[in-house]
Amino acid sequence: MEHHDEISNAIPLIASENVTSPAVNEAIVSDFSHRYAEGWVGQRVYAGCKFIDKVEQICIDLTKEYFNCCFADVRPVSGVMANLVLYNAFTSRNNGKMMAMPIPKGGHISHAPYETSSGRRIYGTAGTVRGLEIKYLAFDEENMNLDVDESAKAIREFEPEMILFGGSVFLFPHPVKELSEVAKEIGASVGYDSAHVAGLIGSGYFQDPLREGADAMSLSCHKTLPGPQTGAVVSDREDLVDDLKNAAFPSLFSNHHLHNVAGFAVALTEMLEFGKEYHKKVIENAQAFGTALNERGFNVLCEHLGFTKSHQVVINIVDFEKTVGLGGDIERLLEDANIIINRNLLPWDIREGRHYMNPGGLRLGTSEITRLGMGKSEMVDIAEFFKKLIIDQKDPKKVREEVAEFRKNFQEVKYCFNTPNKAYEYLKFY
Repeated sequence: MEHHDEISNAIPLIASENVTSPAVNEAIVSDFSHRYAEGWVGQRVYAGCKFIDKVEQICIDLTKEYFNCCFADVRPVSGVMANLVLYNAFTSRNNGKMMAMPIPKGGHISHAPYETSSGRRIYGTAGTVRGLEIKYLAFDEENMNLDVDESAKAIREFEPEMILFGGSVFLFPHPVKELSEVAKEIGASVGYDSAHVAGLIGSGYFQDPLREGADAMSLSCHKTLPGPQTGAVVSDREDLVDDLKNAAFPSLFSNHHLHNVAGFAVALTEMLEFGKEYHKKVIENAQAFGTALNERGFNVLCEHLGFTKSHQVVINIVDFEKTVGLGGDIERLLEDANIIINRNLLPWDIREGRHYMNPGGLRLGTSEITRLGMGKSEMVDIAEFFKKLIIDQKDPKKVREEVAEFRKNFQEVKYCFNTPNKAYEYLKFY
């Protein structure tokens, strides 16, 4: 209860989070959470799956409709698990090779190579668990995107089995079309980690990876897609269906989270109905937020490109190091005022000696606050809170009171069916 009370009075700006609707919440506390259904729909290892099969098939059909594709697997229990499905399908174990976005420059940790320092292991990740050799694509720091020419050169030199697009800092569409053509030259498969931007893509914004050259796309269902915490894999290539299914089960999991499949189905009905309006406002709010922060003296990255074309805004806060500190310090300061954000490495932080625990950047997201009904004018209000705390150095306890008063008007989840029954009526058409 303490957590719920805290969050209901907060401004939630973490880019990897969202809030589920009452209808989704009802689905994920169903009896499905107690059950097993190993295998594919109609091919279960367990009995008692008659209704589970029906719901999962509905979820598959809705996913295919939302992403305009011929195949969907809604069993992966997370975005990282969905990435592993792609790794399993498209690379060899122990001597496979993959290229992805650099981790210090916004790539996700599940894309990272095995690294050592003075003979000591630093970390292994989802790819290196499979024994993959992973190298980075080239990155353009000024434009916060992959560098097409240098990445193409690196791909031809390394000759990976798989190229993976996507990242955790994801301001602009990746050059999927251009680099997919290079991948075809060397016979590499192309994956796209859409964890952060899946909702934007499904609603027709950002970019269309499956039509731009990606063989398959992994996703999280709980970021710009406001569903429960789970994952999925989609593809529009009929010839890859068996490979993708076999790469998932029983290779990576036995049972999956059936209650979250039900919740995801409900969330998809909401996005098919309300997603175009919702995600348009998510992007507009991010751009308005970037503008408002910039006008108040913050160094928001990529002003020359309109700050962002996604739900994310990234700030370079090194100018405040001597007054209030770096990313970790500012994260704590904002949390004292009940503004919830996350610190983030900037592309140049590592070479300038900054650590991920106290980096030079902040990553902010507008998915959740948009779903709570906030618009462009509220982006200005929130930017003003940032100014009070970081530039004017106001007492966070006093600002916290203002934040709570501000949040009183934004307690209901929007862009969803008013009651669970309306969602279930929608599902009857499938």
